[in-house]
Amino acid sequence: MSTKAPNPVDKYVGSRVRMRRIMLGMSQEKLGEALGLTFQQVQKYEKGTNRVGASRIQQISEILQVPVSFLFEGGPSGTARGNGNSEGTSPAYVSDFLATAEGLALTRAFTRITDAKLRRSIVEMVEQIAAREGPDKR
Repeated sequence: MSTKAPNPVDKYVGSRVRMRRIMLGMSQEKLGEALGLTFQQVQKYEKGTNRVGASRIQQISEILQVPVSFLFEGGPSGTARGNGNSEGTSPAYVSDFLATAEGLALTRAFTRITDAKLRRSIVEMVEQIAAREGPDKR
């Protein structure tokens, strides 16, 4: 008996829930308590294993202090785009990275830097380091 793969939209919405929860420093247990669920159910939502109903999405967005649209921004759509590109505006590796503790920490720190020249220098430095590491491994 084979297991059905999670729907890409469910998986994406779950990753956005996880990203925002981590940004707020909230545990799965705390989110579960606020929703009246176990942390295991929150895990299943975040992995896209279990679908999240409309009323639950509304509840989650209120707890995480974001509009419902935040949970879908940049995600996969059911229709092809006019330019022939069916990917979301943000490639999956970007949202996957931002959903990690390192990605969030880096993003938080980087966005606190107000000097545009310094920010550009940091990007250039990271690009140079990555170039020395070898070819793009995505």
